[in-house]
Amino acid sequence: MKIQLIRNATLWLEYAGLNILVDPMLMDAESMPAFPNTPNDLRNPRVSLPDIEPDILNPDLLLVTHTHPDHWDEAAARQLRKDIPLICQPGDEHIFIEAGFTNVTPIDVQHEHQSIQLARTSGQHGTGEIGERMGNVSGFVLEAAGEPVTYIAGDTIWCEEPAEAIKTYNPEVIVVNAGGARFLQGDPITMDGPDVAAVKRAAPSAHLIAVHMDAINHCLTTRADLAAYLASEQLDGEVFIPQDGESLEFGGKA
Repeated sequence: MKIQLIRNATLWLEYAGLNILVDPMLMDAESMPAFPNTPNDLRNPRVSLPDIEPDILNPDLLLVTHTHPDHWDEAAARQLRKDIPLICQPGDEHIFIEAGFTNVTPIDVQHEHQSIQLARTSGQHGTGEIGERMGNVSGFVLEAAGEPVTYIAGDTIWCEEPAEAIKTYNPEVIVVNAGGARFLQGDPITMDGPDVAAVKRAAPSAHLIAVHMDAINHCLTTRADLAAYLASEQLDGEVFIPQDGESLEFGGKA
């Protein structure tokens, strides 16, 4: 199995013979204003798409955890072929259908796509009133013969839902959205250093990958910050923190 970070939370997975594009944010650098009520006015995304080998406009499957604009944008809706199978969370399907996509499947609990078993997980995109206002978010667990069980957690903080997903599915590869995104008020709405450390301690044998950093204006935890925090917690080198365009490969089950 190969997983490549494109930018932010956009991933390219080569899994069970399929090319899977996750949470495509394809707009040019600085195409979008800063998110409102955030600590700076830097335009988004902060960086351009990397120069990469895969043709990310022609995946075999689209996987969209939720439709905030740093996970699904107008550029993706415009550029991607409309007949690509697209899997999403319940309640989001009308967004893709209205954009012209013709093969949209919302997953409530589980779904089988060719040889891949997918299960939807939930999370909390922040705490309190802000968390409620951020709406529903999902993650997905992928399983296939000969491939590592892979959990893409989506935009969630460390809380009961991802903890339960780890206990239920015992994933061998976990991708978390870090960056400590936040507004001027309230707690982080994505994982920060302590959250990532908690995931690693909950799943010590899993390959843990942290993404969603250095691309969006209110993601205040940088890659360097996360690496420094993990080192201070004696977790130096225990979490993969890929650069944009970087690929990682993991073996599957016998």
